[in-house]
Amino acid sequence: MLSVLVEELVIWFPVILWGSLFAWSYYREPRQFKNAIFFLLLVLSLIGVIFLYSYSSSLTLFLVLFIPLAPIVTIIFLVVNGVRVMRREGVSLPTLLPLLLAVAIIAWLVGLPLVLGRFRGSSVALSLAALVCVLGMWFFFSFVALLLYSWFYRKLPRKRVFDYIIIHGAGLRGEEPTPLLRGRIDKAVELWKAQGARAILVPSGGQGSDEVISEAEAMSRYLTASGIPQDSILLEDRSTTTMENLLFAKHLLDAQGLGTYRCAFVTSDYHVFRTALYASKVGLKGDGIGSKTAGYYFPTAFIREFIAITKEHWLPYVIITMIWAASVLAPYFGHLLGILFPNQ
Repeated sequence: MLSVLVEELVIWFPVILWGSLFAWSYYREPRQFKNAIFFLLLVLSLIGVIFLYSYSSSLTLFLVLFIPLAPIVTIIFLVVNGVRVMRREGVSLPTLLPLLLAVAIIAWLVGLPLVLGRFRGSSVALSLAALVCVLGMWFFFSFVALLLYSWFYRKLPRKRVFDYIIIHGAGLRGEEPTPLLRGRIDKAVELWKAQGARAILVPSGGQGSDEVISEAEAMSRYLTASGIPQDSILLEDRSTTTMENLLFAKHLLDAQGLGTYRCAFVTSDYHVFRTALYASKVGLKGDGIGSKTAGYYFPTAFIREFIAITKEHWLPYVIITMIWAASVLAPYFGHLLGILFPNQ
């Protein structure tokens, strides 16, 4: 009986470990990047338990086929999506991102074996290939983790009543909001009405060098044209980035003297988690709310979000590189010690 309990504990230990870490971290602050890592590890652990308890030849066949086919399917999807985005949005660095990611996956999967085959007798090539392999594994793992957790975060029910609804800017066409920005404004109005028109709407966005008016002013006009009273609108018209949207909005809201307040950060669905992440950094309490993005554009937009978040969370790459460097230099360091202290 004891052996059975020990066996069960061993099987469930990863689920218990990652589930506990995720629950603890999420309870403390749901708007954290590490939550995404814990969440994916929890999901993978659960998949492992399901596989162990429902072992079958068909499930094994599925996994055997899924693992090698997943990268191929992903590459095909990214290429097709990249071509579609460029046809609709034109050729630019942002619209090239799906194709660039497809190239990166191909280079990682195919390039490394080719390099190792070409320099198979070189310990330097082998060592560098190992570093690139591990860095690539972390890159793709964190990408999947962020994609999964950002979806999970967006799908959580939002039953709170918000004091302020911050609307993030997204560009203008002349003096009119773009379709993407109109989607955000409409979502904010929908939320405002759903909670009995009790919140203050905060259009947030400054005036770009190519814009006639500020994004906040354009949003305000759109809101009033939609029947929102002027005393329910508070403009933040200085910001030029997501971080400034939130930082300047916080200064503005703190000055209202309401004391403790809670915000909704309304933006496009692909942008929700990064917005919530930045809100946590500046000390704004609240939740991200997403408006729907056109399906064909979502992969491109999410890749941009991932790059932006990765720039903020670069430490794992440094740690991996430092561990690699230490492993490479350790023999030389030991040899040097032997020369300096031959009798020790």
